[in-house]
This record gives sequence, C-alpha cells and structure tokens, in this order.
Amino acid sequence: MTEDESESESLMDRQTTGEDRVRMFARQLSEPRTANWIASNAGWSHGPTKRVLERLVDNGVLHRDDTGAHTTDFPDYRRQAIKEAIRLRDSDHTVEDLTERLTETNAQIRGWKDKFDVESPNQLRGTIADQVLDITEEDRRREIAREWEQLQRRIEIVGFAIREWDFLAPEAEHNEAQS
Repeated sequence: MTEDESESESLMDRQTTGEDRVRMFARQLSEPRTANWIASNAGWSHGPTKRVLERLVDNGVLHRDDTGAHTTDFPDYRRQAIKEAIRLRDSDHTVEDLTERLTETNAQIRGWKDKFDVESPNQLRGTIADQVLDITEEDRRREIAREWEQLQRRIEIVGFAIREWDFLAPEAEHNEAQS
C-alpha cells in the first residue's frame, strides 16, 4: 500500500462512520456480495453491517438473495440506472454531448469486434483458449472484455437518458415548459 493510499484510507476512516462506509460499499456493488465481504471492505464488524444491510433491503435500496449457500445483497440496478440518467440530465452535458459520447463508445466496441473478429466480451475471452498468446496479450484481452461489458452498461444508461431527456428534466424546466 502506498503512502497516498494509506493517507486516503485513514482520512476515509476519520470522516465517515462504519454505517456510512457500509452504505457506500453496498450502493457501489457491481455483483452480489455477502455481509462479511461488505463488512470487511467497510472496515466494520459483521453484526452492525448486517443490520445496516437489512435496513437497506427494507427500504428497497438493496435486494437480498438467500437461495444460495450464502446470503448476498446487491443494489437495485434499475434505481442506480435511473439515478445515473438523472445525474447525466442535470449535469452540464447537452443531449448532443451525450449522443456524441454514445457514438464514440459504439465506435470503440465496433473496433474491438473488427480487430478480434468477435461479437461479445465472452467471445473475446474465448480467444484466449483458442489461440496461443503470451500472458501480456491474455491480460490485455481480459481487460478489454471487462471494459467492453462496462461500456455496454454505460450505453444502456446514456441511451436511456437521451431517449427520456425531456422526462428527466428538472422540475423547474417542466414548469417553464408548461407556462
């Protein structure tokens, strides 16, 4: 751990409560995680972490899956997507800016499809097994596949924000348009 990382961690510990850290980690999950995992990453004990997670589930912020060997919690991805679309709408970006970003992102994905002759991130991962590659190229393809998946999720959110631009307008804009 670098000195900067150590300083930022201690700053986070000093300026947030355990409950704040649990909420932060829980809302940023990209895959289901156990209360133990969240507690460990938030630097807080299991019991209080579990109580915070239960409240977040009760409030509809998180979903719980207890069908597997371990109970896991995960964010309401729809709620996250809508909040992100609202954030995009409320930012300094114009609908034209977002459309340009969408065009650039689609071009990047098309470039990967053409370069590797694949149609999906998993097909790209499959090329690692199909070809004799050095470790650097394998790592590069895995990283591209992860980035591709993130960009696909981003395309969905930005596309939603563009399609619903007028609907997502702040209340003041709705009131001005109706006057």
